[in-house]
Amino acid sequence: MRENNLKEQNTQDTFVKGSAWMTFGSITSRLLGALYIIPWFIWMSPYGNIANALTARSYNIYSIFILISTAGIPGAVAKQVAKYNALNEYGVGRKLFRRGLVLMVVLGVISAAIMYFASPLLASNGSRSDPRQVAVMRSLSYAILIIPVLSIMRGYFQGYSDMMPSAMSQFVEQLARVIWMLLTAYIIMQVQHGNFVDAVVQSNLAAAIGAAFGILVLAWFLFSRRKELNYLVDNSNNEIQVSTASLFREIIEQAIPFIIIDAGIQLFYLVDQYTFHPMIASVVKASYNTIETWYALFALNANKLIMIIVSLASAMAVTAIPLLSAAHAKRDFKGISDQISNTLDLFLFVMIPAAFGMAAIATPIYTVFYGFDQLGSNILYLSAFTSITLGLFTVLMAILQGLSENGLAIKYLVLGLVIKMIVQYPMVYLFKVYGPLIATNLGMLVIIFMSFKHLEVEFDFNKSRTSRRFIGITFFSIIMFLLVLAVEHGLEIFLSPAKRASALIIVFVAVIVGGIFYALVAIKSHLAQKILGDKIVPILEKLHVKM
Repeated sequence: MRENNLKEQNTQDTFVKGSAWMTFGSITSRLLGALYIIPWFIWMSPYGNIANALTARSYNIYSIFILISTAGIPGAVAKQVAKYNALNEYGVGRKLFRRGLVLMVVLGVISAAIMYFASPLLASNGSRSDPRQVAVMRSLSYAILIIPVLSIMRGYFQGYSDMMPSAMSQFVEQLARVIWMLLTAYIIMQVQHGNFVDAVVQSNLAAAIGAAFGILVLAWFLFSRRKELNYLVDNSNNEIQVSTASLFREIIEQAIPFIIIDAGIQLFYLVDQYTFHPMIASVVKASYNTIETWYALFALNANKLIMIIVSLASAMAVTAIPLLSAAHAKRDFKGISDQISNTLDLFLFVMIPAAFGMAAIATPIYTVFYGFDQLGSNILYLSAFTSITLGLFTVLMAILQGLSENGLAIKYLVLGLVIKMIVQYPMVYLFKVYGPLIATNLGMLVIIFMSFKHLEVEFDFNKSRTSRRFIGITFFSIIMFLLVLAVEHGLEIFLSPAKRASALIIVFVAVIVGGIFYALVAIKSHLAQKILGDKIVPILEKLHVKM
């Protein structure tokens, strides 16, 4: 019994530690990716929203190509390396990584070439093709040459449940990317007074610059840890012999579902990309550029901000896959059930208050990043709540992948997409610019419901425990939401949310008040200790927080 408790605690500690590193990497890179918008948007004026629409459409296509070029292999490698490591076959995991690296280089070259030459066909908004879009898309194709290598290197470390290298490479990648974007945007728009499309092209080329720096960071980690990794390989059981052909087959079999599932959110966005303009044009009389501006409001402006908190879910998802895969390889069904509960509990504990908090400060935070726009603020408000369904989808798909339920996950995704496409036009007709977000939520909720039912039936998922914690977390989040709204409205008596400087003060004070309140009630109710584990207790004691 004591051994089982220790094992469960170690698994929870590994998960929390891994999630902490991946959260650091995801959040810092997302924050950098959002903060650069403030000066960038100002320098791009008056073309900011049009520039963002070009970027949003290009990034949706780019994201799909990245998934194809990596072929889901990083996630598959992480899963398979974790499986062989659990069996003390570290040599097989290393061999799998090296063969996968060759495959990544080949796929990167092919995918980059296809995206570059197919850009004229892809540069459509569902209404017409835009030459400006072609140039922006082609600038992103260079990143596809090298990102597959970066991704598989991250997958290798994640297979060891070692999330720090991935997190640090994410941070450095984004830092290099942001520096290049701001430098080129300033020179082209402010110094040379050039064409905004040239600035957008350079901003997208920054993805390749960042990826190169990310690879350098991971190469350094591989070099610095070579002794530890070699020791594990040298002391492997060496009882399993796998041929190169078998490894490739194993990688590809695991990778194909990862492509489809990892593309899930992007596929929902692609529906919006190719239907929004013609659907809106059929129900609202507005100019071409006005509709493009509306598209940018939710497809990039709001999306850029909510992805900061959705990245929390992505961090947990990446951490959960190898742990679940290891438990599944050992047929440890108690461990599987516990890990599902731990993953969902931590997700709810972080994601729900983050989403409610962002919704509460939607107007001032939108002003800080993009300038005052009531429509943009309203879209961000709805998008903040949508982030919960997007995040939960991400985590549940990762859980199903970790349990080798890839086929079922794909079926659920297809069903959700079909529902999204069916309700898209009715929602746009009824709710105009808000329609795509409502349609996304409806499709995602179906996937979430089906996934929960399957986990409950097949893996004895402890629904009652997670339900109790969900109710408690939501209750605390609603109170926090109302408190933050009260603080915001109180400050607006003296400060205008329509001005950047005063909006920033409102955001800062509201976030501090909301964060402290949620942290205190979570600690006082012992919810934090139950979800984060015993390791949080010494930290609270050092901070002199009474429990």
